[in-house]
Amino acid sequence: MTTPLERFRQNKDDFFKDEGGSPLTPEQIDHFEKLEYFPENPALRFKLELDTEAVAHEPVMLETTSGTQQRFNPAGKINFEVNGTTVSLTLYREHGRGRFFLPFRDATSGQSTYSGGRYLDPQEAPDGLITVDFNYAYNPYCAYNADWTCPIPPDENTLSSPIEAGEKAFALDD
Repeated sequence: MTTPLERFRQNKDDFFKDEGGSPLTPEQIDHFEKLEYFPENPALRFKLELDTEAVAHEPVMLETTSGTQQRFNPAGKINFEVNGTTVSLTLYREHGRGRFFLPFRDATSGQSTYSGGRYLDPQEAPDGLITVDFNYAYNPYCAYNADWTCPIPPDENTLSSPIEAGEKAFALDD
């Protein structure tokens, strides 16, 4: 029996193989087999309180890979422990949308993961806690194809600790 994470990853691979919406070019799709991931790591799955007092709630402009800016609303900070170190990250809400957005870089960025950082879409649980599961961390579309414009994680969301969970750097073997 497959786990929800395994199903998620298989569905993403299937989506990437479909020219109808894939961020890959047609040439990349021809050679694409699957994305690479870290093994599932339950230690990087958290239910956290969102500290809404820790941020100014004025919209901010995040730089993008194309040199433009994209507007986001800081929602609050989450604090958690990774590799024995307490870290803090800012969660955002996309301007005009309700969903949480967590752009981040960590010690794996540019090594085993995309140099520009990764994203995560935390979910609010019915009890008000935020579910942050780094096993679902993913590369922005610009990691696959330079024609895409992606927000760049802000410096405040750069961790010195490695987050060895989620999607690895994209490499297409020809």
